[in-house]
Amino acid sequence: MSDYSGVGAGFRIVILILLVGVLALGGLVWFDYLGVVDARRTLAPVFSLFGAGRPELDAEDPLLLDKERLSKQLEAVAVRAEELAAREQTLAGQEQELGQKIQLVQEREKAVEDREKLFNERVKAYDNRRENLIKNSAYLVGMPPDKAVKILLAMEDQDVIDLMRVTEELAVEAGETSLVAYWLSLMPADRAAGLQRKMARKDGG
Repeated sequence: MSDYSGVGAGFRIVILILLVGVLALGGLVWFDYLGVVDARRTLAPVFSLFGAGRPELDAEDPLLLDKERLSKQLEAVAVRAEELAAREQTLAGQEQELGQKIQLVQEREKAVEDREKLFNERVKAYDNRRENLIKNSAYLVGMPPDKAVKILLAMEDQDVIDLMRVTEELAVEAGETSLVAYWLSLMPADRAAGLQRKMARKDGG
């Protein structure tokens, strides 16, 4: 009997302790409802012992909305920064490609300018040479044929051929007889034949 009574007394003690705890918890909840105490803050050490801890977000925190808004703004700024970085990288690549294209265009323009300059120089040289040929032709036509032939014999074949061609053109334009055939008849046979052969070959392409 003594053993059963000892077990019964211990059980009753446990029941009483639990009852006291329930009453204390109920009273704490009631006082929290009445605004006398803050039950969550009071029980925070007890929750921490069981690993519960405090909630991450306090619904009663007056700055809660501002914190959430700020957090979202920071996330948006981070996303925007990544987008800007990617766009900047893309623009850098496009700028480099555009620079290469501009350089290529400038090189082509320079080549065109050089060709145009060379062409103009050749045209100018041709015009100057033709002008000189016209002057020399008029000079030779105006002197006695034998003296003109002496001057022609002292010149290079190509210069003689160019001068004779201009002389023939001017004679045709003026409707006069060209002195080229007469000049050739006054030249040594071999020189005259060589000039005629070169003129014929050039005329034939």
